[in-house]
Amino acid sequence: MEAMSRSVMLCIEGTQAEFERRLKDAQRLYIEAWDEAIDDYDACVAAHYIAHLEQDPRKALQWNLEALARADAVGNECVKPFYPSLYVNVGRSYELVGAEAEAQRYYDLAAQLGLVHQRD
Repeated sequence: MEAMSRSVMLCIEGTQAEFERRLKDAQRLYIEAWDEAIDDYDACVAAHYIAHLEQDPRKALQWNLEALARADAVGNECVKPFYPSLYVNVGRSYELVGAEAEAQRYYDLAAQLGLVHQRD
């Protein structure tokens, strides 16, 4: 089994900080994870977490699209389990910026993979 990269370890630390309600620390750790990413897998994970805490809906959309693009670039099955969540996150971002048709397209992609999103 391969050792976890520094980038993924930083994301794990970030999720712990989030759990402890230290959101600024979590954001800092996720950005550091992005900066430390050594491949598309690392970048996908870091972008996903950055998007998760981004308050600006347009920036969150950019980060979610980046996470999806990096997952697509990985080129192997290790990211396959991420796609339902990535699609829902992209859909939610599109919903928040008022792009309903695009949001629905991504929600439908997630549903095809078994993750049905309940809209607010």
